[in-house]
Amino acid sequence: MSDSAPERRTGLSRHAARLRRSHVLAVLVLIGALLLVALYARNAGERERRLAEASFVSEADQLADTIRQRMLQYELSLRGGVALHSAAADTPTPRQWRGYVEGLDIARQLPGLQGLGYVAYLEPESLAALQLQRRAAGQGLFTLKPRGIRPHYGAIVYFEPEDASTREVIGYDQYSDPVRRVAMDAARDSGEVRLSAPLTLHQGSPGVLMFAAVYRTARLPANQADRQGALVGWVFAPFRSAEFLGRSSIPTSGRLAFRIVDITDGGAQAVLASDGFRDTADQPALHSVTQSVYGRTWRYDFQPVGTLTSPGMDELRITLAAGVLASLLMFAVVMTLARTQSRAEMLALRLSDSYRRSEQRFRNAMQYSAIGMVLLDRNGAIVETNPAMAEIAGIGESALVGSLFEGYFVDGPQQMSRTGQMQAFREGVHRSVRRLRRDDGDVREVHLASTVVPGDTRSDVVRLVQVDDVTERLRAEAQVHALNRTLESRVEARTRELTQANHELESFAYIVSHDLRAPLRSIDGFGRILSERYSHVLDAQGHDYLGRVRNAAGRMDALIDALLAMSRITRGEFKRSPLDLSRLAGEVVAELRQADPGREVDVRIAADLRADGDAALVRNLLQNLLGNAWKFTASTPAARIEFVRADAGHFEVRDNGAGFNAEYAGKLFRPFQRLHREDEYTGHGVGLASVKRIVERHGGCISAEGAPGQGATIRFTLAPAPRDGDDA
Repeated sequence: MSDSAPERRTGLSRHAARLRRSHVLAVLVLIGALLLVALYARNAGERERRLAEASFVSEADQLADTIRQRMLQYELSLRGGVALHSAAADTPTPRQWRGYVEGLDIARQLPGLQGLGYVAYLEPESLAALQLQRRAAGQGLFTLKPRGIRPHYGAIVYFEPEDASTREVIGYDQYSDPVRRVAMDAARDSGEVRLSAPLTLHQGSPGVLMFAAVYRTARLPANQADRQGALVGWVFAPFRSAEFLGRSSIPTSGRLAFRIVDITDGGAQAVLASDGFRDTADQPALHSVTQSVYGRTWRYDFQPVGTLTSPGMDELRITLAAGVLASLLMFAVVMTLARTQSRAEMLALRLSDSYRRSEQRFRNAMQYSAIGMVLLDRNGAIVETNPAMAEIAGIGESALVGSLFEGYFVDGPQQMSRTGQMQAFREGVHRSVRRLRRDDGDVREVHLASTVVPGDTRSDVVRLVQVDDVTERLRAEAQVHALNRTLESRVEARTRELTQANHELESFAYIVSHDLRAPLRSIDGFGRILSERYSHVLDAQGHDYLGRVRNAAGRMDALIDALLAMSRITRGEFKRSPLDLSRLAGEVVAELRQADPGREVDVRIAADLRADGDAALVRNLLQNLLGNAWKFTASTPAARIEFVRADAGHFEVRDNGAGFNAEYAGKLFRPFQRLHREDEYTGHGVGLASVKRIVERHGGCISAEGAPGQGATIRFTLAPAPRDGDDA
């Protein structure tokens, strides 16, 4: 006992000394790690600041280039107008100019551009000739603004798109304004597009004008004197600076503010437009770009919005937090290393046991797997296999071991392509389908999945290959493909039959229109002759019979017209576009009131009813539905018709007229089916049938509800327009 106590105390002191050394080492590791984190934070912060500034400058330069590209689009639109003048034998007509401007699609393609106009270069004599010419053409009096006699004029002859504000600029003498005249003379003398200095447009907003000279000849005159002599006018385009710099037209990230300053006239600076830019001493521009833009010099000033940061700043903060946390973890790790040495040996023993169990599981998987498996060495020889592989190859396991794996395939050694190597490198597995010859001579289709087995360079196993016999599956797939081809041929045959049937139906419609109307015209013509020449011979009953014959012929002719009209609904060209149903319904009701001015009907049309569809077909639909409601409320004292939206996508036409028996609602949309007598309400019985075809052609559905004497409700839908990429 006395000997063991000193040894125990010695062991405890040694253990305490090791713990103290471990504590000191842990503290030193913590201090060193924190110093490294601080040094990294300082260097990385400076680097991120420079990256943020570089990113800001790059975005600013890109924005300046985008504005330059937008100005190039404006230039192209002006040069197109010049080309239109050069191509025309005389000055293009207002209709030709309107067609050209509409083709540009200014609102969508050229945001900020107010329109495109033509300025004629005139002298007093040519001005008078122009006024007489426009008056002779019925275009009214051409008044020059401002009035006065000047040696030359630059009068605006036409401007598109035309509205109330742009009509006021027609006749304005732009050459009378010194700012505009400078730009117009520059465009004339240079033969290039030129910009004016910042000015106030006719609408009262700031902007600039762009001019392109038009000469009498298509070829640009050689010198300045020839250009002045050949000048006939200018194509010009005004644009507001605020709309030109809108976020919708110039895409920015929202983290920079900028302005455009015209610095052409030396020290004088005119701000063209500003987007969030603050011109203060404590917040100067961080970056500026100067560009020569069509004879003017523009400077783009940029400053950041808020604090200038880069995407890496957040990552840097996370990295710093992770560094501090890692330092603390290293401190904890070093503290615990001294206590884990004894446990490491136990863990190593446990890992050895786990490795042996894992190897046994792998052996069992090889033995009982339904898929063939082989282990290959560096030469491609089989080191080990399983019973499933022996069954696929038709040879014993012992015979397989030691043989070359590639020798069992009919197609010979396979060379993996570069793409296959990259895919195998990414996925860790190379897959292929090959033909394997069994020992009995039968050739089988097999799917191979080859995986590299990790290990040291001395290992005798480098690859694991799984072999799956897919012969029967591939044969089944071939049968399915053959059936698909047969089905496609049948579909093509049915399509041809349907196309032929449609052509025959169209031919039948023309035969009905031509061959049936000829005898009807004969019946009606001879009936009229009998009525006119032999009326004294016929008694009252004969006249009644003759009238019935002519009425029946007229009704049959009307039925043929209705039948042809209904057949054309499904054959005409279908053009889907956004429609204002409220406006169309209002126009239809106005036509009904004009045709029957003596009736008082309370018609209520809900506002803002919109849908996508073919304008002509939808108008036909509303004419039939509202016309039916107008007709069947003729006997109702307080007639009321409503056109409303029932719910999302559903529309309803309601009336309080004659109504119908709900039991016969299924016949309502069949051709020539009438639920009322002809002497009560006129009609051919094809109106609602046409409505149903129109609705179905739009991909919608229609239904009806009603009761005798309580009115009717027709509910229908128009399917929305297909998305991009779908069939129209």
